[in-house]
Amino acid sequence: MNIMFYVILPFVLMTCGPEKPMISYSSAQQNDSNTIVIPGAERIATYLPMLKNKRIALVVNQTSMVKENHLVDTLLKLGVDIKTVFAPEHGFRGKADAGEAVGDMKDPRTGLPIVSLYGKKKKPLPEELENVDILIFDIQDVGVRFYTFISTLHYIMEACQENNKPLILLDRPNPNGYFVDGEILNPSYKSFVGMHPVPTVYGMTIGEYAKMINGEGWLTNNVTCDLTIIECKNYTHDTYYDLPVKPSPNLPNIRSVLLYPSICFFEGTTFSLGRGTDKQFQVIGHPKIVSDFSFTPMPNEGAKEPPLKGQKCFGTDLSLLTTGSIIKAKKINLSYLIDYYNKMKAKDEKFFLDNNFIDKLSGSNHLREQIISGKTEDEIRATWKDGLKKFALVREKYLIYK
Repeated sequence: MNIMFYVILPFVLMTCGPEKPMISYSSAQQNDSNTIVIPGAERIATYLPMLKNKRIALVVNQTSMVKENHLVDTLLKLGVDIKTVFAPEHGFRGKADAGEAVGDMKDPRTGLPIVSLYGKKKKPLPEELENVDILIFDIQDVGVRFYTFISTLHYIMEACQENNKPLILLDRPNPNGYFVDGEILNPSYKSFVGMHPVPTVYGMTIGEYAKMINGEGWLTNNVTCDLTIIECKNYTHDTYYDLPVKPSPNLPNIRSVLLYPSICFFEGTTFSLGRGTDKQFQVIGHPKIVSDFSFTPMPNEGAKEPPLKGQKCFGTDLSLLTTGSIIKAKKINLSYLIDYYNKMKAKDEKFFLDNNFIDKLSGSNHLREQIISGKTEDEIRATWKDGLKKFALVREKYLIYK
């Protein structure tokens, strides 16, 4: 039995029913050896001296918490001179829809200027960094290539190098950091939902990932960013970590975060993943499927226009799966995708979207074509093996938490 399963076993016994929603509380959590996991943001004494008499810009969102308080509020109370807040996808407070452009504004709580890094502009402009000495990046990642905050990290590192600004990254545990799986992205399919030649699930914290961006020369012209990582304490890749704040509007609990690597591919299909319900990324459905389980997507926070809005969808309810069963597999599960493709094909109904968005999610056209050609899950996974072996050697160079 693998180490990870021992870590979460007490939790599994309590999660046979619907998952409790995430709430905002101290992010320090106790692991299996009775030590407390401390994210980088909470190690204030380590990085506060670096900020003395400096003008600071923050790249943060709703996950940037120091115990019960936001990092912005924490640093302001400590007298840090914050000039600007840069906000990624979903905005500073994490309320915007996926893919929704968020405009620049002033934060009503602090009066600080909020500059959006999502939409047409994904990198800070030189003039936006003129009155800044240091940038701080503190955003919770979920360890999956198409989760766009690692793309924002890339552009921040690039802007720092171009404008001669150091970057301090406050590292956080990766809830999907216990395994590595998936196809390596083909550079021809590079996009904001996949910028680097890594597998779908890369098994690294965002700090380790930043080291890899630097070390592998992935920034434009192979430059490197002046990077300081404030490490987590008492964390390893086998440590179970239940996020204290939902990382985005449509990942409401740990189960959705653990299912995300396997079922986000449905975003490239005609199916709903529960956006517009209270079981986002825990259900799969379509009006043409026959099933005893159903749900109807309707507008809600984070999904003003959910796919298949107002249509009764039939399919699969994954919300009763235990987190332990998902973790124990330690792999991406393609069975849902293959099964529903075959069901729609039998009905002569469209499955993949016309824009082939699934190719961007999967990192090439291979997965879509393999499913269409009737490949089994084992046959598809076999084509990932060589790439995963090569990536393992690259990954090993940048691991902080063994």
